[in-house]
Amino acid sequence: MFLNDIVGQKEVKGRLLKMVSENRLPHALLFTGADGSGNLPTAIAFAKYLFCTNKQAADSCGACPSCLKVGKLVHPDLHFVFPIAKSKDVKRSNDLIVEFREAFLEMPYLTLNDWFDSLGAENKQPIIPVEESGHIIRELSYTSYEGVYKMMVIWQPEKMNTEAANKLLKVLEEPPEQTLFILICNNPDALLSTILSRVQQIPFPRLKESEISDALVKKFGVNADNAAQAAFLCDGNFNEAIKQLTQNDDELSFLQHFQSFMRLALKFDCDKALAWIDLNAAQGREKQKQFLHYSLEIFRDSLMYNFGSRDLVRLGGNEKQFLEKFAPFITQNNYEKLVEEFNGSYYYIERNANPKILFMDLLLKTKELMILK
Repeated sequence: MFLNDIVGQKEVKGRLLKMVSENRLPHALLFTGADGSGNLPTAIAFAKYLFCTNKQAADSCGACPSCLKVGKLVHPDLHFVFPIAKSKDVKRSNDLIVEFREAFLEMPYLTLNDWFDSLGAENKQPIIPVEESGHIIRELSYTSYEGVYKMMVIWQPEKMNTEAANKLLKVLEEPPEQTLFILICNNPDALLSTILSRVQQIPFPRLKESEISDALVKKFGVNADNAAQAAFLCDGNFNEAIKQLTQNDDELSFLQHFQSFMRLALKFDCDKALAWIDLNAAQGREKQKQFLHYSLEIFRDSLMYNFGSRDLVRLGGNEKQFLEKFAPFITQNNYEKLVEEFNGSYYYIERNANPKILFMDLLLKTKELMILK
């Protein structure tokens, strides 16, 4: 992964290169941005540039031993902390470092959902436990092996529990010499304010449609029309654009799942409702959260469709055909309440609510709200 491989983010890359050239690199950077913005692959590409022994004008050489090691995520001075599904055999990130390397190298724009899907851990909550703090302190206490820097990349630091975050804060306050932290965060509001005050934030804006479509043509050789459609539907998320090109089956399954849910809300059948809830409960919490997020997108696009703003509707294919029939059921009378209920369900799923009870309650409330159309 080179800086030149990062889709868009021209200002971000320029800012990082300027920090290095002017010798003003802070000890801790916070890359903030939504899924698919490129903050994770940029961190790896920047690490390759810093460790490179034959730097080019605006990128690493890609051929020196340091570049080759960073390219495989095996450089001895490059360390990782990331969310895990804690178990008897998995206590901290290093227990899953091989799996993480494989997941990232296969999909550089890796998301937390992708990572947990690859582990088969959909039912587990992602966490960075307190045991990681000792790992961070220990790894950074050693002198560097090959590079000028010792680098600690912390992906999704918002998943740290309070005890782990407080211990990280102490390291950020008094970092070891020649140490660089890069925190890669989707939700900076979830971090301790004291951590935010000790890092230099670098925001990654959502990618432009033109940047995504151009990258899809260049990287995957797809035709311009398909690239443009994928770029339009992905909402600035390059990871989702790639999935659009491969006709990801999850999209179809979410549509079918949503259709079944809404049919039950419009015409309740107890036996079918229980069957739907059992099926949904078996899919795991991450899939349940994705379903709720997908539902919110359908509600939003339905309202836009009803107001005639069809150029703002992001759905296509089978979803668009469904939307034409479903949109009349979503009105100003029930839209805000539906969004409130589905957002609330998302909140409680994240906090380990019983999915069977929660989705039965959501189904009954949705049934009431659909009457308000």
